[in-house]
Amino acid sequence: MEERTLETHDGGRLALYSYGTAGAPPQRRVLVVGGAFLTALIYRPFAMALASGLGDGWAVDVYDRRGRGKSSEQPPGYSMATEIADVRTVLDNTGGRSIFGHSLGGSVVLNAAAEFAGSRHEAAKLAVYDAAVNIEGSIDTAWLSGFEEALEAGRPGLAMARAKKGLSPGSALDRIPEPVLAALLAITSRTTANRLFRALMPTAVGELKAAMEDPLRAAEFTGLPAGTCFLVGAKSPGYYKVTAERLHAAVPGSELKLSPKCEHGSVPAAVKELVTDIAGYFRA
Repeated sequence: MEERTLETHDGGRLALYSYGTAGAPPQRRVLVVGGAFLTALIYRPFAMALASGLGDGWAVDVYDRRGRGKSSEQPPGYSMATEIADVRTVLDNTGGRSIFGHSLGGSVVLNAAAEFAGSRHEAAKLAVYDAAVNIEGSIDTAWLSGFEEALEAGRPGLAMARAKKGLSPGSALDRIPEPVLAALLAITSRTTANRLFRALMPTAVGELKAAMEDPLRAAEFTGLPAGTCFLVGAKSPGYYKVTAERLHAAVPGSELKLSPKCEHGSVPAAVKELVTDIAGYFRA
């Protein structure tokens, strides 16, 4: 693994981690943009597996988005424009034009690729898995205000419960009353996943609102590269499939692929069938 620190357009910094072949050429580099509540190092198993699946001469780049890992905090006035500018910064440094986004990172790369269309940063190949972008109301974000209010009130346990329920509507977690779920999460708060989740909740408020709060029209993404691949986990919350279907219908020449054994966390978990599919897409 190679680790670098990049300077951003606004004086911040981004921690970038590269796996695979050192010095791989731009046409053999894939940029991975991660989701909310996760750091770049959580994606290390996936990045290593993807680099291996791509083969000799390929590299996979993963960076910590603002407010996590070794990257700087979200700046004043943070918005999706901040995320798009950061993607541009990474691409300028690696030269790559193949991009993959997971969850909220999927929203980031879709918005970035739409803005970059026709420019020197235009994506050559683009794929997302369970993209957390609100297409014409595909995602119910009513819970976001309650999540933010709980954090501002100094009640992280309640905030975590509201986030867990809001992100998984119709699941077993969603059926547990908030106070009970908050208590259960307090018991399991020492697990690595829940410690990270709790630590990144303040950062998540801004990025979740930037990515999902305002519905976007599918037509805003018609300029994405032909061949854009929308991947969805069959066991993921249903709104990801609705989102992908609406985008697939709007983007000419795009592909929609359902991963039958996969759930939302299958990317950082480096589930083999998913890694194989993603590697095959970028290698083709």
